[in-house]
Amino acid sequence: MTRFVRPERIWLSTTGEFTERWVQAQIAGDPSILGLGELVLKDKERVQPRAGRLDLLLQDVDSHRRYEVEVQLGKTDESHVIRTIEYWDIERKRYPQYDHCAVIVAEEITARFLNVINLFNGHIPLIAIQMSALRVADCVTLIFTKVLDELTLGLVDEDEDQEVTNRSYWENRATPATVAMADELLKVIHTFDPSIELKYNKFYIGLAKGGEPDNFVIFRAKKNNLRLEVRLPQTDEQTKELEDAGLDLMDYDSRWGRYRLRLSREEMNSKKATITAVLKAAYDASKA
Repeated sequence: MTRFVRPERIWLSTTGEFTERWVQAQIAGDPSILGLGELVLKDKERVQPRAGRLDLLLQDVDSHRRYEVEVQLGKTDESHVIRTIEYWDIERKRYPQYDHCAVIVAEEITARFLNVINLFNGHIPLIAIQMSALRVADCVTLIFTKVLDELTLGLVDEDEDQEVTNRSYWENRATPATVAMADELLKVIHTFDPSIELKYNKFYIGLAKGGEPDNFVIFRAKKNNLRLEVRLPQTDEQTKELEDAGLDLMDYDSRWGRYRLRLSREEMNSKKATITAVLKAAYDASKA
């Protein structure tokens, strides 16, 4: 007969039995327990120049995203928040080729500190995770709950002026042929919203509706291809659909919430149905 055992919540900070290093070791042994995806351990107790040691440095296996993780038993405090941000800042400056995110792990993240952290979120990519320890018979298990997620930043030109260019700028920067591919995709978009138009900015070709940005997809014309950056949440189902279609799928841009696809002229024709479906999904998501 199966025996029911009631779990007991324990506070690691008061037991004297468990330390921060013990928690670090559990995360290092299986970083997926944090609930941030498939991660690998890059380093622990990483020495920071004139700033102590970073508890854990984790990296996403499928992208160039790194997580600077700080663990604290008990409640969050000012020094913990500052230390986490400081280590994130050091790492992003030392390794700018990676996309960095700060992570605070604590047994109790108070409402006061959620308010403080929220002041940074959106400017500093920051995730807060509350850790609960449960004792079941002779075993202790850890449960990690994300209580503050990293905010997806708004599009640059939704909040501030962009340097506007024109079609000639992009034809000279790329080629008339790849810029024309954006025209063809605009025709696809017109099948579900004929009021959308192209807007030529210095760093990308965006979309506008009634003169206002509506960038559920942006285009970056290159010499030999057109890059689509489609604003959709990253899911296993969506990723598999794009991979199964044989599209050239680049790293997911988690900072801006975009799938990045590299399209050739041949793929524009042979995979039109999939591309149309993805554009429509992004459009619908932007209106939800």
